[in-house]
Amino acid sequence: MRRSSEKRLGLVMVALLVAPLAWAEPVSVMPQPVADLPETDTPVEVPGFVSLFNGRDLTGWEHVNTAPDTWSVKDGLLVCSGQPIGVMRSAKQYENFVLHIEWRHMQPGGNSGVFVWSEGTVPEGRRLPKGMEVQMLELDWVNQHPLKSGEPNHIGYISGELFGAGGLTATPDNPRGSRSMSYELRCKGHGEWNVYDVVCVDGTVKLSINGKFVNSIRDSSVRKGYLCLESEGAEIHFRNIQILELPPGRTSAEQTAERLP
Repeated sequence: MRRSSEKRLGLVMVALLVAPLAWAEPVSVMPQPVADLPETDTPVEVPGFVSLFNGRDLTGWEHVNTAPDTWSVKDGLLVCSGQPIGVMRSAKQYENFVLHIEWRHMQPGGNSGVFVWSEGTVPEGRRLPKGMEVQMLELDWVNQHPLKSGEPNHIGYISGELFGAGGLTATPDNPRGSRSMSYELRCKGHGEWNVYDVVCVDGTVKLSINGKFVNSIRDSSVRKGYLCLESEGAEIHFRNIQILELPPGRTSAEQTAERLP
């Protein structure tokens, strides 16, 4: 477990070091003096990953707009039935963090995802919240939802796309319209486990799929909010959901989701 955590942390550090070089903003901002800096006379405690799913129950998660039996725990796994379409959210908000999550679809063409920086609520007339979606589509989805010509749909859909939903805006780094698709197809099919490591810092999201960073999106209009797990029509399993919180950044009040009771 320690070696796995160190490997993930190494991936995170590489992503954080590369991101500012690749995405530096052209407008300069003069450094501002800070009056109250943290005490550093003693060594600073290094943060570690914290589990968001205990393998026994749904502690730490809040119902939003799904049914009581949509989410359950079986054999240490978080099981989503896929019905009805909707989400459940984390109990707390997160700003800068690394999310590790493992998932597998149980049916061909299954649809799901995890929202980061979400409002954690669903407006009347909608089924999914505002937030940055990290897509989890089973590989056969493009065949089950063909183009009018009968050809399979765009392969970007099943690549682990990143996109703003419900009004959140962002700039894709590998654009497919307003979405960012991965540079490689690394997701596995139904019945097989996939591993996502999602680095979220100051409006930028970088996604590692099964051990390699292959997608990114930046300039998110929301940079602090809730995590939401999505139910969207098909059974999906989750396990080993962990989060590493990072120091806060330049997030403004306008870029923060409203805090829920």
